[in-house]
Formats: sequence, structure tokens, C-alpha cells
Amino acid sequence: MRILIILSIFLFISTSLKCQEDYQILNFEFEGHSINGILNQPHQQKPKGIVLIIHGYGRTNAVENNWHRDVRKAILKSGYSTYMWDKMGCGESEGTFDINQPVQNSADEAIAAIKLLQENNIPGAQDIGLWGVSRAGWINPLIIQKYEDIKFWISVSGVDDKENWGYLLYENLLIEGFPKEEALFIQKEWTQGNLISHKGGTFEEYLEATQYFRKNMFVKRWNNGYQITKEDYYASQPDYRNKKFDSQTGLEIVLDGFEEMLSKIEIPVLALFGEKDKNVDWRKTKRVYQEFLKGEDQLTIKSFPNTNHNMVLCSTGGFYEFQNNKSALKRPLGYTESITSWLLSLD
Repeated sequence: MRILIILSIFLFISTSLKCQEDYQILNFEFEGHSINGILNQPHQQKPKGIVLIIHGYGRTNAVENNWHRDVRKAILKSGYSTYMWDKMGCGESEGTFDINQPVQNSADEAIAAIKLLQENNIPGAQDIGLWGVSRAGWINPLIIQKYEDIKFWISVSGVDDKENWGYLLYENLLIEGFPKEEALFIQKEWTQGNLISHKGGTFEEYLEATQYFRKNMFVKRWNNGYQITKEDYYASQPDYRNKKFDSQTGLEIVLDGFEEMLSKIEIPVLALFGEKDKNVDWRKTKRVYQEFLKGEDQLTIKSFPNTNHNMVLCSTGGFYEFQNNKSALKRPLGYTESITSWLLSLD
């Protein structure tokens, strides 16, 4: 059974933008709801453009808690404004939060934000760039495809076209001390469970195929001890049947035609990765980017040692590494500086 996947619970370094830079609360409408956003502008300087901050998976409280403040400050240093908002039903945004919001819908949400900026003649709104983490690696190519005048894209802890939770499961089982053979077996059971659901198999078939997966301690912790019921299994089957799965890997294809989409992108792209990312297979994403983003001097890649999916210095990169750690979280050396310098190089 598919588990709710929190691909990116990003943790942030604390420096206030509100007291150092010009900002304003700026809402836009999407699907009949007011979406709460914050615009930061370089102080006493005409902005070169505006960079949209596209979130990863899960709920947000970005405006109130001043998320991504060190990243936004790095962008402001290069002369660009930033615009960030809370997802529907989060923070002060109206509507109902959907944990499984389709990436296509998230792209439409961002385009609604662009239209607000342009219709209100916000300085810099004619030159829009994108910065996004994790799940945004699916959203931003869609924005670029749907809105033809995006100027650049900064991808952080990006994804390929397929579901990533199998990689997260395997890598974190290794961190938890499971032997490789056992980790692979449990990962395979998870995949088989998805395929059985996709093909309309019975609940009994699902239980038989996922015995060790469902009993695994890491999986139980992830699910807060929840065990799938027959009622929930059959209730979720229509969703599984509507998904597309890769015949070779058995993984769900999240964004069909992803590689072709990348091959049509002609704008500059900066891709940043943590080399201990145990949520997303960053090496695979790197290879995909290198193969399909082929424009001359189009792609810049930087990876950071001892850095996890959240672009924070780490020991293992494990999902629960910092759960009980109250010490200050640190960015890798050169992470925010690389964003500023790359944006300045576009001039």
C-alpha cells in the first residue's frame, strides 16, 4: 500500500528577512481561494526579475515562519525579488490542503501567481525565474512548458520521472542497520504491493505479497503504527488504477514524458544536490539532467559532501537523523553563495 510520502521536510537557518529587506504580503486567487504570499524586494534597488519559491511535499507555514530565508536572502543579493506563498489550506491561504495535489495543479497554481504579479505591474514581473526543492523538480518543468517566458530554473534536490519512496526506503533501511539483501527484499515487497493494487488484486493477495514490508520497524514508524485495513485497501484501488507504472522497475511514473519535457527546455538551469541525500536518488537525477538538458552552457551542477536532502550538513542523511537533535542546523559551505554567484553570472 502506498504510504504518504514526505519527500522534503525542509529545515531552515534563522535570519530575518522582514527586518532587512523590503517586503509586502501579496495574495493571489487560485480556484476561487485567496492564496497568501509574501514578496521580498531588494532594498532601494530596481529588481532584475522575480524568483518564485516552489515548495516540496507536505504542508507549509512558509509566510508566517519565514521559510527559506537564507535562500531568499541569497537571491536578493543578486538583485532579484522573491515571491513565496502557502499552499491551499495552509497558513493564511484559503481552501483545503490536499496532500496528494497533482503536480500539474501545482504548476497551474504557480502560473496564477505569475499572472497576479504581472497584472499588478510588480517590478521585475516580466522576468520570472524558478527556485524549487524536491517535488518542485516535477512542478517546475511543467511551469516552463505551460508558461513559455520563464528565464531560468534553480533545482534543489531534484527528482527524475518516477516515485522515489523505494529509494528512501532502501537507503534508510541500510542506515538502520539492515543487511542489503533484507533491505532489497523489503523494497521489492513494497513495489509488488503497489503493482497488485494497480492491477486490481485482492486484499488477500496484497497481504501475502507484503508480509515483511508491513512488519518492518522502519515502515511501522513511518506509518505511526498504522496497518492497512481491507476497507482502506479497496478504497484506494481506483487511485492506483489511474496511475502509470514502469514495466521494468515497477515504480509509479509521476510525470509522464518528463525526459522529453527536459529536452525541450532551453533556459539556464542550476542543479544543486546533497551527496548524502537518502530521500531522492540524486545521482540518478543528475544523470537524467546531464542527458536531456543539452543546451550549450545550459546546465550547471553543484553537489555538496555530507549534505542531506534538505541541504543541511549531516552524518548519515537518514530521514530521522535530526528528529531529537536540538543543535543548530548548518548549510554546507558555498550552498547559498552558489545561488547568488550563478544568478549574477546570468547578467
